[in-house]
Amino acid sequence: MNAGEMNEQLQPKLQEIRNYLIRLGASPSDAEDILQETVYKAFLYIDSIENGKFSAWLYRVAINRYYDLCRRKKWTMVPIDTMDIPDDNLPEDALLQQEKKEEVEAVLRQLAPLHKQLLIMKYEMELPYQEIARLLGIRMEQVKASLYQARQQFKKKYGSDTT
Repeated sequence: MNAGEMNEQLQPKLQEIRNYLIRLGASPSDAEDILQETVYKAFLYIDSIENGKFSAWLYRVAINRYYDLCRRKKWTMVPIDTMDIPDDNLPEDALLQQEKKEEVEAVLRQLAPLHKQLLIMKYEMELPYQEIARLLGIRMEQVKASLYQARQQFKKKYGSDTT
């Protein structure tokens, strides 16, 4: 892969990866720093990245870097104020939406990192099982089984919080 091809594949993915890192709990500035390091590593290892696996490689480097950052800080930042609320909603509706989002975020924080990743990739990013498996470097059967466990764990925790 040459630099021109890499740039073509890189630009559309950067915003997607940035949003994903923020959903995992990175602050916007940390997400930008992680992206810069990811791009730097991509340029360093451009010759060793297999064709067709560039996107998965970028995700894996960014996710690993995010986990390194979390280990260094010993805590995870989860921005809750990133929700866009349409102006046409009544204030009560907006408040209820914000409360529900905060409840969901709180439950997601309690889940195992893999379960949190799977739920975000499947239900927020709407990725198919094959793409999730490719991005995480695991078998599709493992994605399905772990996603089932993640849904069960989420339902259990969300149900106990709302009752």
